[in-house]
Amino acid sequence: MVTSASAEARYPLPAFVDQLFEDLPRADQRKWARAHIEALMRTRGKKTVRRLAASVSTSPTAPQALHQFVNASPWDWMPVRREMAHWAETRLAPRAWLLDFAVIRKRGEHSCGVHRRFDPATGRSATCQVGVGAFLATAEEALPVHWRLLLPGAWANDPRRRLRVRIPDDVGSQPVEDHALALTDFLMDNSRTAPVPVVADLATAPGAHTLVRGLAVRNRDFVIAVPAGFKVVLGRHLHLQNPTDAGDRGLALAARSLFEFDSGLTRTETLDATDACRQRLTVTSARVYLPDTHPSFPPRTYCLFTLAAENSRRPAQMWLTSLTHARAAELAALTRLLSRSQEAVRRMESDFGLLDFEGRSYPGWHHHMTLVSAAYAYHRVGHLAATDLTKAA
Repeated sequence: MVTSASAEARYPLPAFVDQLFEDLPRADQRKWARAHIEALMRTRGKKTVRRLAASVSTSPTAPQALHQFVNASPWDWMPVRREMAHWAETRLAPRAWLLDFAVIRKRGEHSCGVHRRFDPATGRSATCQVGVGAFLATAEEALPVHWRLLLPGAWANDPRRRLRVRIPDDVGSQPVEDHALALTDFLMDNSRTAPVPVVADLATAPGAHTLVRGLAVRNRDFVIAVPAGFKVVLGRHLHLQNPTDAGDRGLALAARSLFEFDSGLTRTETLDATDACRQRLTVTSARVYLPDTHPSFPPRTYCLFTLAAENSRRPAQMWLTSLTHARAAELAALTRLLSRSQEAVRRMESDFGLLDFEGRSYPGWHHHMTLVSAAYAYHRVGHLAATDLTKAA
């Protein structure tokens, strides 16, 4: 990991903040943006507002000013995130766009969006906020550039709660797949480089079909972890050559059923251990397409595959991809990129105060996530020179 000192030597922090926050109308807002990001990198341990302020200022009013900037100041976080996406792209050659989650545990029940939820990562239920994030990723790094907050119906449909935490009128309750598509749209609108696949884990989300269809409509390649019960139809050559309605497209099966018996329709390949993956992997794949009740939706062939690690007791994870001509090793490498976004979330939790937000409002949450993401990105790659990827754009 680079140090903030080495990063600042190559690309000064004031220049970074000026680039990201140039749309903020007031000089004092830009001042406190820089102070907050610097404090997030400098302060050790729990990052309370008082401790953050003490690390960058001796003024007795600094804690109040810092708290005001994050929780009450009416600055728009979207231009900052757009600029952060552009900045990150000039320092990385993204191999994929990752969609991943940050489960932010909370003690009380008054912070915007907090609810009781089962966390598959820990196998336990937790009182938490859930952020859905978009990351630019390489084999070594993943940088968060945009976030959306899950709002359960208990928050979205309660006028008093909405007013208290300042939820905008146009923000409602949406399933994970809708947030994922909105994040994809953000990345599409703000990318200046060649298209890369979308990689996400929706193995516990009931709306994985919606995400897959949405990405297909957007003509985006993807590698998505899907539930074992995800419905697929075997390749069209087994049925009618010119299906005219949904019933002609074959029998919809649960994805796991393709791998539970020797159907003769799957292909198995073993991948040797590498530096990136220390275990041998068995990749089993089959060509499938999706059932659809709309005859006008054009059939498209996908690859459904499982990854099973040698000597692992965990069930094989199921993935669906549009990259039907990619080698098994390439697909496995793309799935491993999610470990980079998960590592980024862990480091933001341990070193950059992701879990230490003291406010309760919807704007405050987005301000906090923007500042933490900016501090993390600068700390990780601020030392790198801008590449030539976007200079011609």
